Amino acid sequence: MEKPEPQGLPLAPGVYLYKDERGRIIYVGKARVLRRRVLSYFHADRQTAKTRAMLGHARGLDIIATTTEKEALLLEASLIKKHRPRYNIVLRDDKQYVLFRLNMKHPFPRLEIVRNARRDGARLFGPFTSTLSARETWKLLHRAFGLRRCSDRAMKNRVRPCLYHHMGQCPAPCLGLISPDDYRQTVRKVCELLEGRAEALLSRLREDMGRAAEALEFEKAAILRDQIQAVERTVERQAAIMPGGGDMDAVGLFPAEKGLAVGIAFVRNGAVTDGRGFYFSGLDFEDAPELLWSFLSQFYAAFPPPARVLLPWLPLPGMAEEAGSEREIMEEVLGEKRGGAVRIVAPQNARDNQLVDIAAANARAEASLRQTCSLTDMLARELRLPTPPRRIECVDVSHTGGRETRAGLVVFEDERPARGQYRVYAVPDSGDDYAALHAWTERRLKSGPPWPELLLVDGGRGQLAAVRRALAEAGMENLFPVAAIAKARDGEGRADRRAGNTGDRIFIPGRANPLPLREGGPELLFLQHVRDTAHRFVIGRHRKAHRSAALSGELMRLPGIGPVTARLLWEKFASIEAMRSAGVEDLLTVPGIGKAKAEGLLQRLRKLQL
Repeated sequence: MEKPEPQGLPLAPGVYLYKDERGRIIYVGKARVLRRRVLSYFHADRQTAKTRAMLGHARGLDIIATTTEKEALLLEASLIKKHRPRYNIVLRDDKQYVLFRLNMKHPFPRLEIVRNARRDGARLFGPFTSTLSARETWKLLHRAFGLRRCSDRAMKNRVRPCLYHHMGQCPAPCLGLISPDDYRQTVRKVCELLEGRAEALLSRLREDMGRAAEALEFEKAAILRDQIQAVERTVERQAAIMPGGGDMDAVGLFPAEKGLAVGIAFVRNGAVTDGRGFYFSGLDFEDAPELLWSFLSQFYAAFPPPARVLLPWLPLPGMAEEAGSEREIMEEVLGEKRGGAVRIVAPQNARDNQLVDIAAANARAEASLRQTCSLTDMLARELRLPTPPRRIECVDVSHTGGRETRAGLVVFEDERPARGQYRVYAVPDSGDDYAALHAWTERRLKSGPPWPELLLVDGGRGQLAAVRRALAEAGMENLFPVAAIAKARDGEGRADRRAGNTGDRIFIPGRANPLPLREGGPELLFLQHVRDTAHRFVIGRHRKAHRSAALSGELMRLPGIGPVTARLLWEKFASIEAMRSAGVEDLLTVPGIGKAKAEGLLQRLRKLQL
């Protein structure tokens, strides 16, 4: 790309977007002074390998000026999340973290597992990288401390105690069997545990258990004993690192052979409670400053940060342009998410260095895992595939009461969506998803190659069997591998679609039980992303078909409009709104419609409620 003219670049903060020859955004950046930042890309001595590659593909540049640097930072984050440009550092698995939430404004707070932090005054605890571990802790806390599980609406409408009350795991506040003050005492114990103040809680529980035993209140003593065991099980995996307490997140870097890895360690009330690593291929150490700032911006999009964020080092002006301003703006944005001040600092003592080393160890472990083999290699290993699945197709079915049934197909090639190959199939209306998938498979076979190296079906063993049966009937049972992805099950055996649940199950032919894929692992996260893409695609197409069918029925209710005329009108105008905007002359071009009929039809169309 040729260097732009300086006069065409404003001396203001804003966002710049590099685009390729097809007009696709390949890089989004922000700047305090747009002219200075954009022109710096064309200084040969400042170009990294990634910058040279990006400029080699860039054919156009768009500028969006803002009034402040903060607006530029927020706009940049929004555009990266929306477009996921090829040369930006994109955190791709940012949906896996969960939080515990307690709405302290309610007289009987309920402990919830949530993904997104709302600034509504509720108390939040976390984050947790493993939803499975968080849910196990959630169950353990309910069994030990007896908090209500039902929603606010269910609590208001309940006329008899639930099963959990009879199991001794809920005090039934819905029927007034416990006072708000007594319930709050239990909530305070749970808060102390989730805040990491376990020692004080354990000491008090042991004292209460001793007094209950001395008073021969053995049932109460047994309950306290179970609570002590639950607390000990919850904190036994936490490593104390800050004797004085305190919350912070520590970030570490690891330069791998073919990329950069970043790790994070969560410290809550002085204990390391969790950690995570991320790997970014194709980056060099000179990309580290951009990686650090981009990571912070994207990582804390879903939940509030702690008061202190520890980086391995702060980028100096010689390493990243406008680094001082970057830090101040980032602290301001993160402070708004937290609802209080946030400081981004470098290690200041041996303890801080120890935390950074723990975070770097997470980064090193992730780099080792990701460099051992590619994602497609890992998928081939976990799903028992003959070759790495370069082309993956995913199918999902959508209908409303068996009407307007659509099967949507999305295609991923080399781990990226191939949107030009997405297809939607109108299959025979039926409330039977198995029959719809059987019919779709027949249609897919008729359309011919290219065949997928993996066909992913949204559903469980039944949906997988329907596709396999259609392939066998066509004599093509081994044409390509097939797998199914289903939602996790709750305690009653139903699909668990609550927020915070990512424990999906993967089924393959010849195996009754789901595959033991690691929750939060890159393989399962990618398959979930493919499935979610297919689900959104087919839902959108089904809704469009359903709406068109409904409007067609409404159209045929007009006098003089039968199925043939309705079809001709749809072919001509494609929407009711287009018909309403048309003139009499436009309607006259439809066969079978004269002037009088066109005038009457246009008058009735404009009265039609959409």
